[in-house]
Amino acid sequence: MIKISGATIDTLPLQEGFTPNALQKEIFETLLKSSEVYRYDNANQLIFEFKLRNSIVDAARDLSRSNFSFKVFRKSMCNADYWQRTDEGGFQLESGIKPYDAIRDIYQHSSLYGTECSTAMIIVYYKALLDVLPEELFNKLFPDIYLMNWQHIDRDLAIADFSKVADELPGDARYFKNPDVDPMTPEWQGENVFFLGNGKYYGHGIGIANAETIIKALNGARVAESTKTAYLMDSVKRPNFKYLAGKLENFKRI
Repeated sequence: MIKISGATIDTLPLQEGFTPNALQKEIFETLLKSSEVYRYDNANQLIFEFKLRNSIVDAARDLSRSNFSFKVFRKSMCNADYWQRTDEGGFQLESGIKPYDAIRDIYQHSSLYGTECSTAMIIVYYKALLDVLPEELFNKLFPDIYLMNWQHIDRDLAIADFSKVADELPGDARYFKNPDVDPMTPEWQGENVFFLGNGKYYGHGIGIANAETIIKALNGARVAESTKTAYLMDSVKRPNFKYLAGKLENFKRI
């Protein structure tokens, strides 16, 4: 169920310049039929969520098609024209470089970059926002980007953790856990993924696949004679769509 300003809706709100595509219609139908009540202050918040979820899926697919490689942190690499590689394997935005240009460079010169899956997830978030926010606002929100892992998330990315949700929606971040990982290959302890819709997930290092394929890949890196299978955890990460929509609305008023 969807409620906007307390009123239940059953048709997609109209917004000038917005024509929903197939994925956005799928998201709308899922929200509409859900037992969960999805509440929005106004129609702009709902449409912004559709746009950003779609952009997350597109950014994940684009990264999957790129030459961006999987590397453990000690072997990570980046374009030194835009980023400084730190001793812990993260990427610190170079002084004087616009954040918008630096994130875009990862996609334009992907062969110069490599890192592990959680950092790739954060890169996808930045690219998705880059595609839905004005360049000036993006640079203002994220002036000092540090790409590393979930412990180094910028506050204005506004990523929230949920232990369990009623609906799995395109653009949701999920995690496949491998409880019996071989200690010789700790990078296979799990796989961070984005749900793309239609039963497909993107995980850096594995690519685009269904849950069965990802679990099979993780199970191939268990300790000998393990009987514990990898599995998709219930937890979900989602941006605070309302918060980010508010940032955009405030920017437009200036």
